[in-house]
Amino acid sequence: MTMHNPMLEKLKEILPAIRANASKAEELRQVPQENIDMLHGIGLNRAFLPKAYGGLEMSLPEFTDCIAALAGACCSTAWAYSLLCTHNHQMAMFSKEAQEEFWGENPDTVASSSIAPFGKHEEVEGGIIFTGDMKWSSGVDHAQWIIVGFNRFNDAGEKIYSFAVIPKKEFTIIDDWYSAGMQGSGTKTARIEGVFVPEHRIQAAGDMMEGRHVGRSLYPDSKIYHTPYRPYFACGFAAMSLGVAERMIDVYKEMTKNRVRAYTGAQVKESIPPILRIAESYQQVCAARAYLEKTWNEHKEYGERHEYPDRYTLAHWRTNQAYAIKMCVEAVNRLWAVMGASNWLADREGQRLWRESNMTAAHAYTDYDVCAQIIGREILGLEPDPSLL
Repeated sequence: MTMHNPMLEKLKEILPAIRANASKAEELRQVPQENIDMLHGIGLNRAFLPKAYGGLEMSLPEFTDCIAALAGACCSTAWAYSLLCTHNHQMAMFSKEAQEEFWGENPDTVASSSIAPFGKHEEVEGGIIFTGDMKWSSGVDHAQWIIVGFNRFNDAGEKIYSFAVIPKKEFTIIDDWYSAGMQGSGTKTARIEGVFVPEHRIQAAGDMMEGRHVGRSLYPDSKIYHTPYRPYFACGFAAMSLGVAERMIDVYKEMTKNRVRAYTGAQVKESIPPILRIAESYQQVCAARAYLEKTWNEHKEYGERHEYPDRYTLAHWRTNQAYAIKMCVEAVNRLWAVMGASNWLADREGQRLWRESNMTAAHAYTDYDVCAQIIGREILGLEPDPSLL
């Protein structure tokens, strides 16, 4: 992007140190505390924090450019940290009482999440009793709260997908994150056993998508909160895939410049296949960036107008990101396939980028088989399939 982005300039100063910690993140199976401290130190965690609490209310294009750059240094750090940041956007839609509990004493407070509705609950006076082993909670070690998903039912028996917000003192972290990709993201399980969640810390997801949330009147001048929550929650996935792919282009280029065939001594860079592979991957990644930037700028413009998108536009935004990820993964895999046996060594950046790239396409939100059905049904005028996320 060509826009002025002061946060990106600050981030670039610490990226070498974060890149140097990439192996450490994998060894720890969570983001190193020094990475969190560096990122908090430049204020990136306040990207979507309300200005009322000292936040930046940063535009989505500015934020995603930062996350893409961060992912090129350490995608595990970017994965966890992006989610810690974007949950602030979600929290700004909760009640003032919930926000005061969350940020009142410490505006640097952040939340992890586990939003698949696996939790069980009991309706009680004033709220719910929540229980569940909530998996896939990236960055939970560094969060002070967790946002969990569950299904409520209205008087007509209709399912209402909802979120509850629970403080760290009321859950236990299960150290069960052993993964081939995003090893350093610390995507662990939060065990919650019979915790009372008051009504002011509960929101229906549909209300947060369509502007009916209880916090809608708190920030009338904001350019980012009068928007559906989900595009902000999910924006980092595509940004990370883009950042990894851009970094893979650089790694492949530098490696190929000096690479010689082990048995013949031939210069690899003078062969036609490597030239063709980097050319196509480069074009594909450039196309993905242009596609994503257009989509993120549309998010920004809608937010500035306080305009909520119609169903087609929302589906278009959602599936654009998944298609861009598909392009980025194809670009990475095209290069990885010919990078040679030495790059399979555990300390090589190329194989880490390859693992991380493919992991960006494995999230439920980025599954292109699902996304293609969503946008295909919209294009053909069919009703949405409720079995598709």
